[in-house]
Amino acid sequence: MSGVTLGRLAEAASLSKSGLFAHFRSKEQLELALLDEAARLAHVHVVEPAMRAPEGLPRLRGLVERWIGWPSRAGLPGGCPVASALFELDDSEGRVREHIAALEKEWRELLRSLTASAVALGHLNVETDIEQFVWELCGIYLSHHASARFLRDPAAETRARHAFDALLRRAGAALPS
Repeated sequence: MSGVTLGRLAEAASLSKSGLFAHFRSKEQLELALLDEAARLAHVHVVEPAMRAPEGLPRLRGLVERWIGWPSRAGLPGGCPVASALFELDDSEGRVREHIAALEKEWRELLRSLTASAVALGHLNVETDIEQFVWELCGIYLSHHASARFLRDPAAETRARHAFDALLRRAGAALPS
């Protein structure tokens, strides 16, 4: 969120800084609105298409396939705003951090729900520790984010997909070799 400046946004929106500030009233309101827009874009580009897949593993795979690398497909060249904010605001307090925490909690609940459905339908082992599965899945995503954005590793997306497949295999999913 530190990369967000009123000047840059005002220029992109063809507004004056005072006009942009008058609309949002504060940088905090602007940051909250940007996070909400990022969540909306993620829903459109990741969640909605995935939910059209059959329940269980196909839906979970569809979500993860769309989740990895979604920001560039959604026109966000700066990467995932929530992933970036998790690191930037981890030591902060306030409404923006609380909002990010709520978005992250909601996302992880969706991942838990989809994983539980895959277990219930027999697509993953009944012994699958859903909390651990989601924890590792989020770790894959955050590692992808750091590798793609900070290290500029061209293999980041491939590595993330391989790691997800390995996680699925450990959970008993039947995957093609």
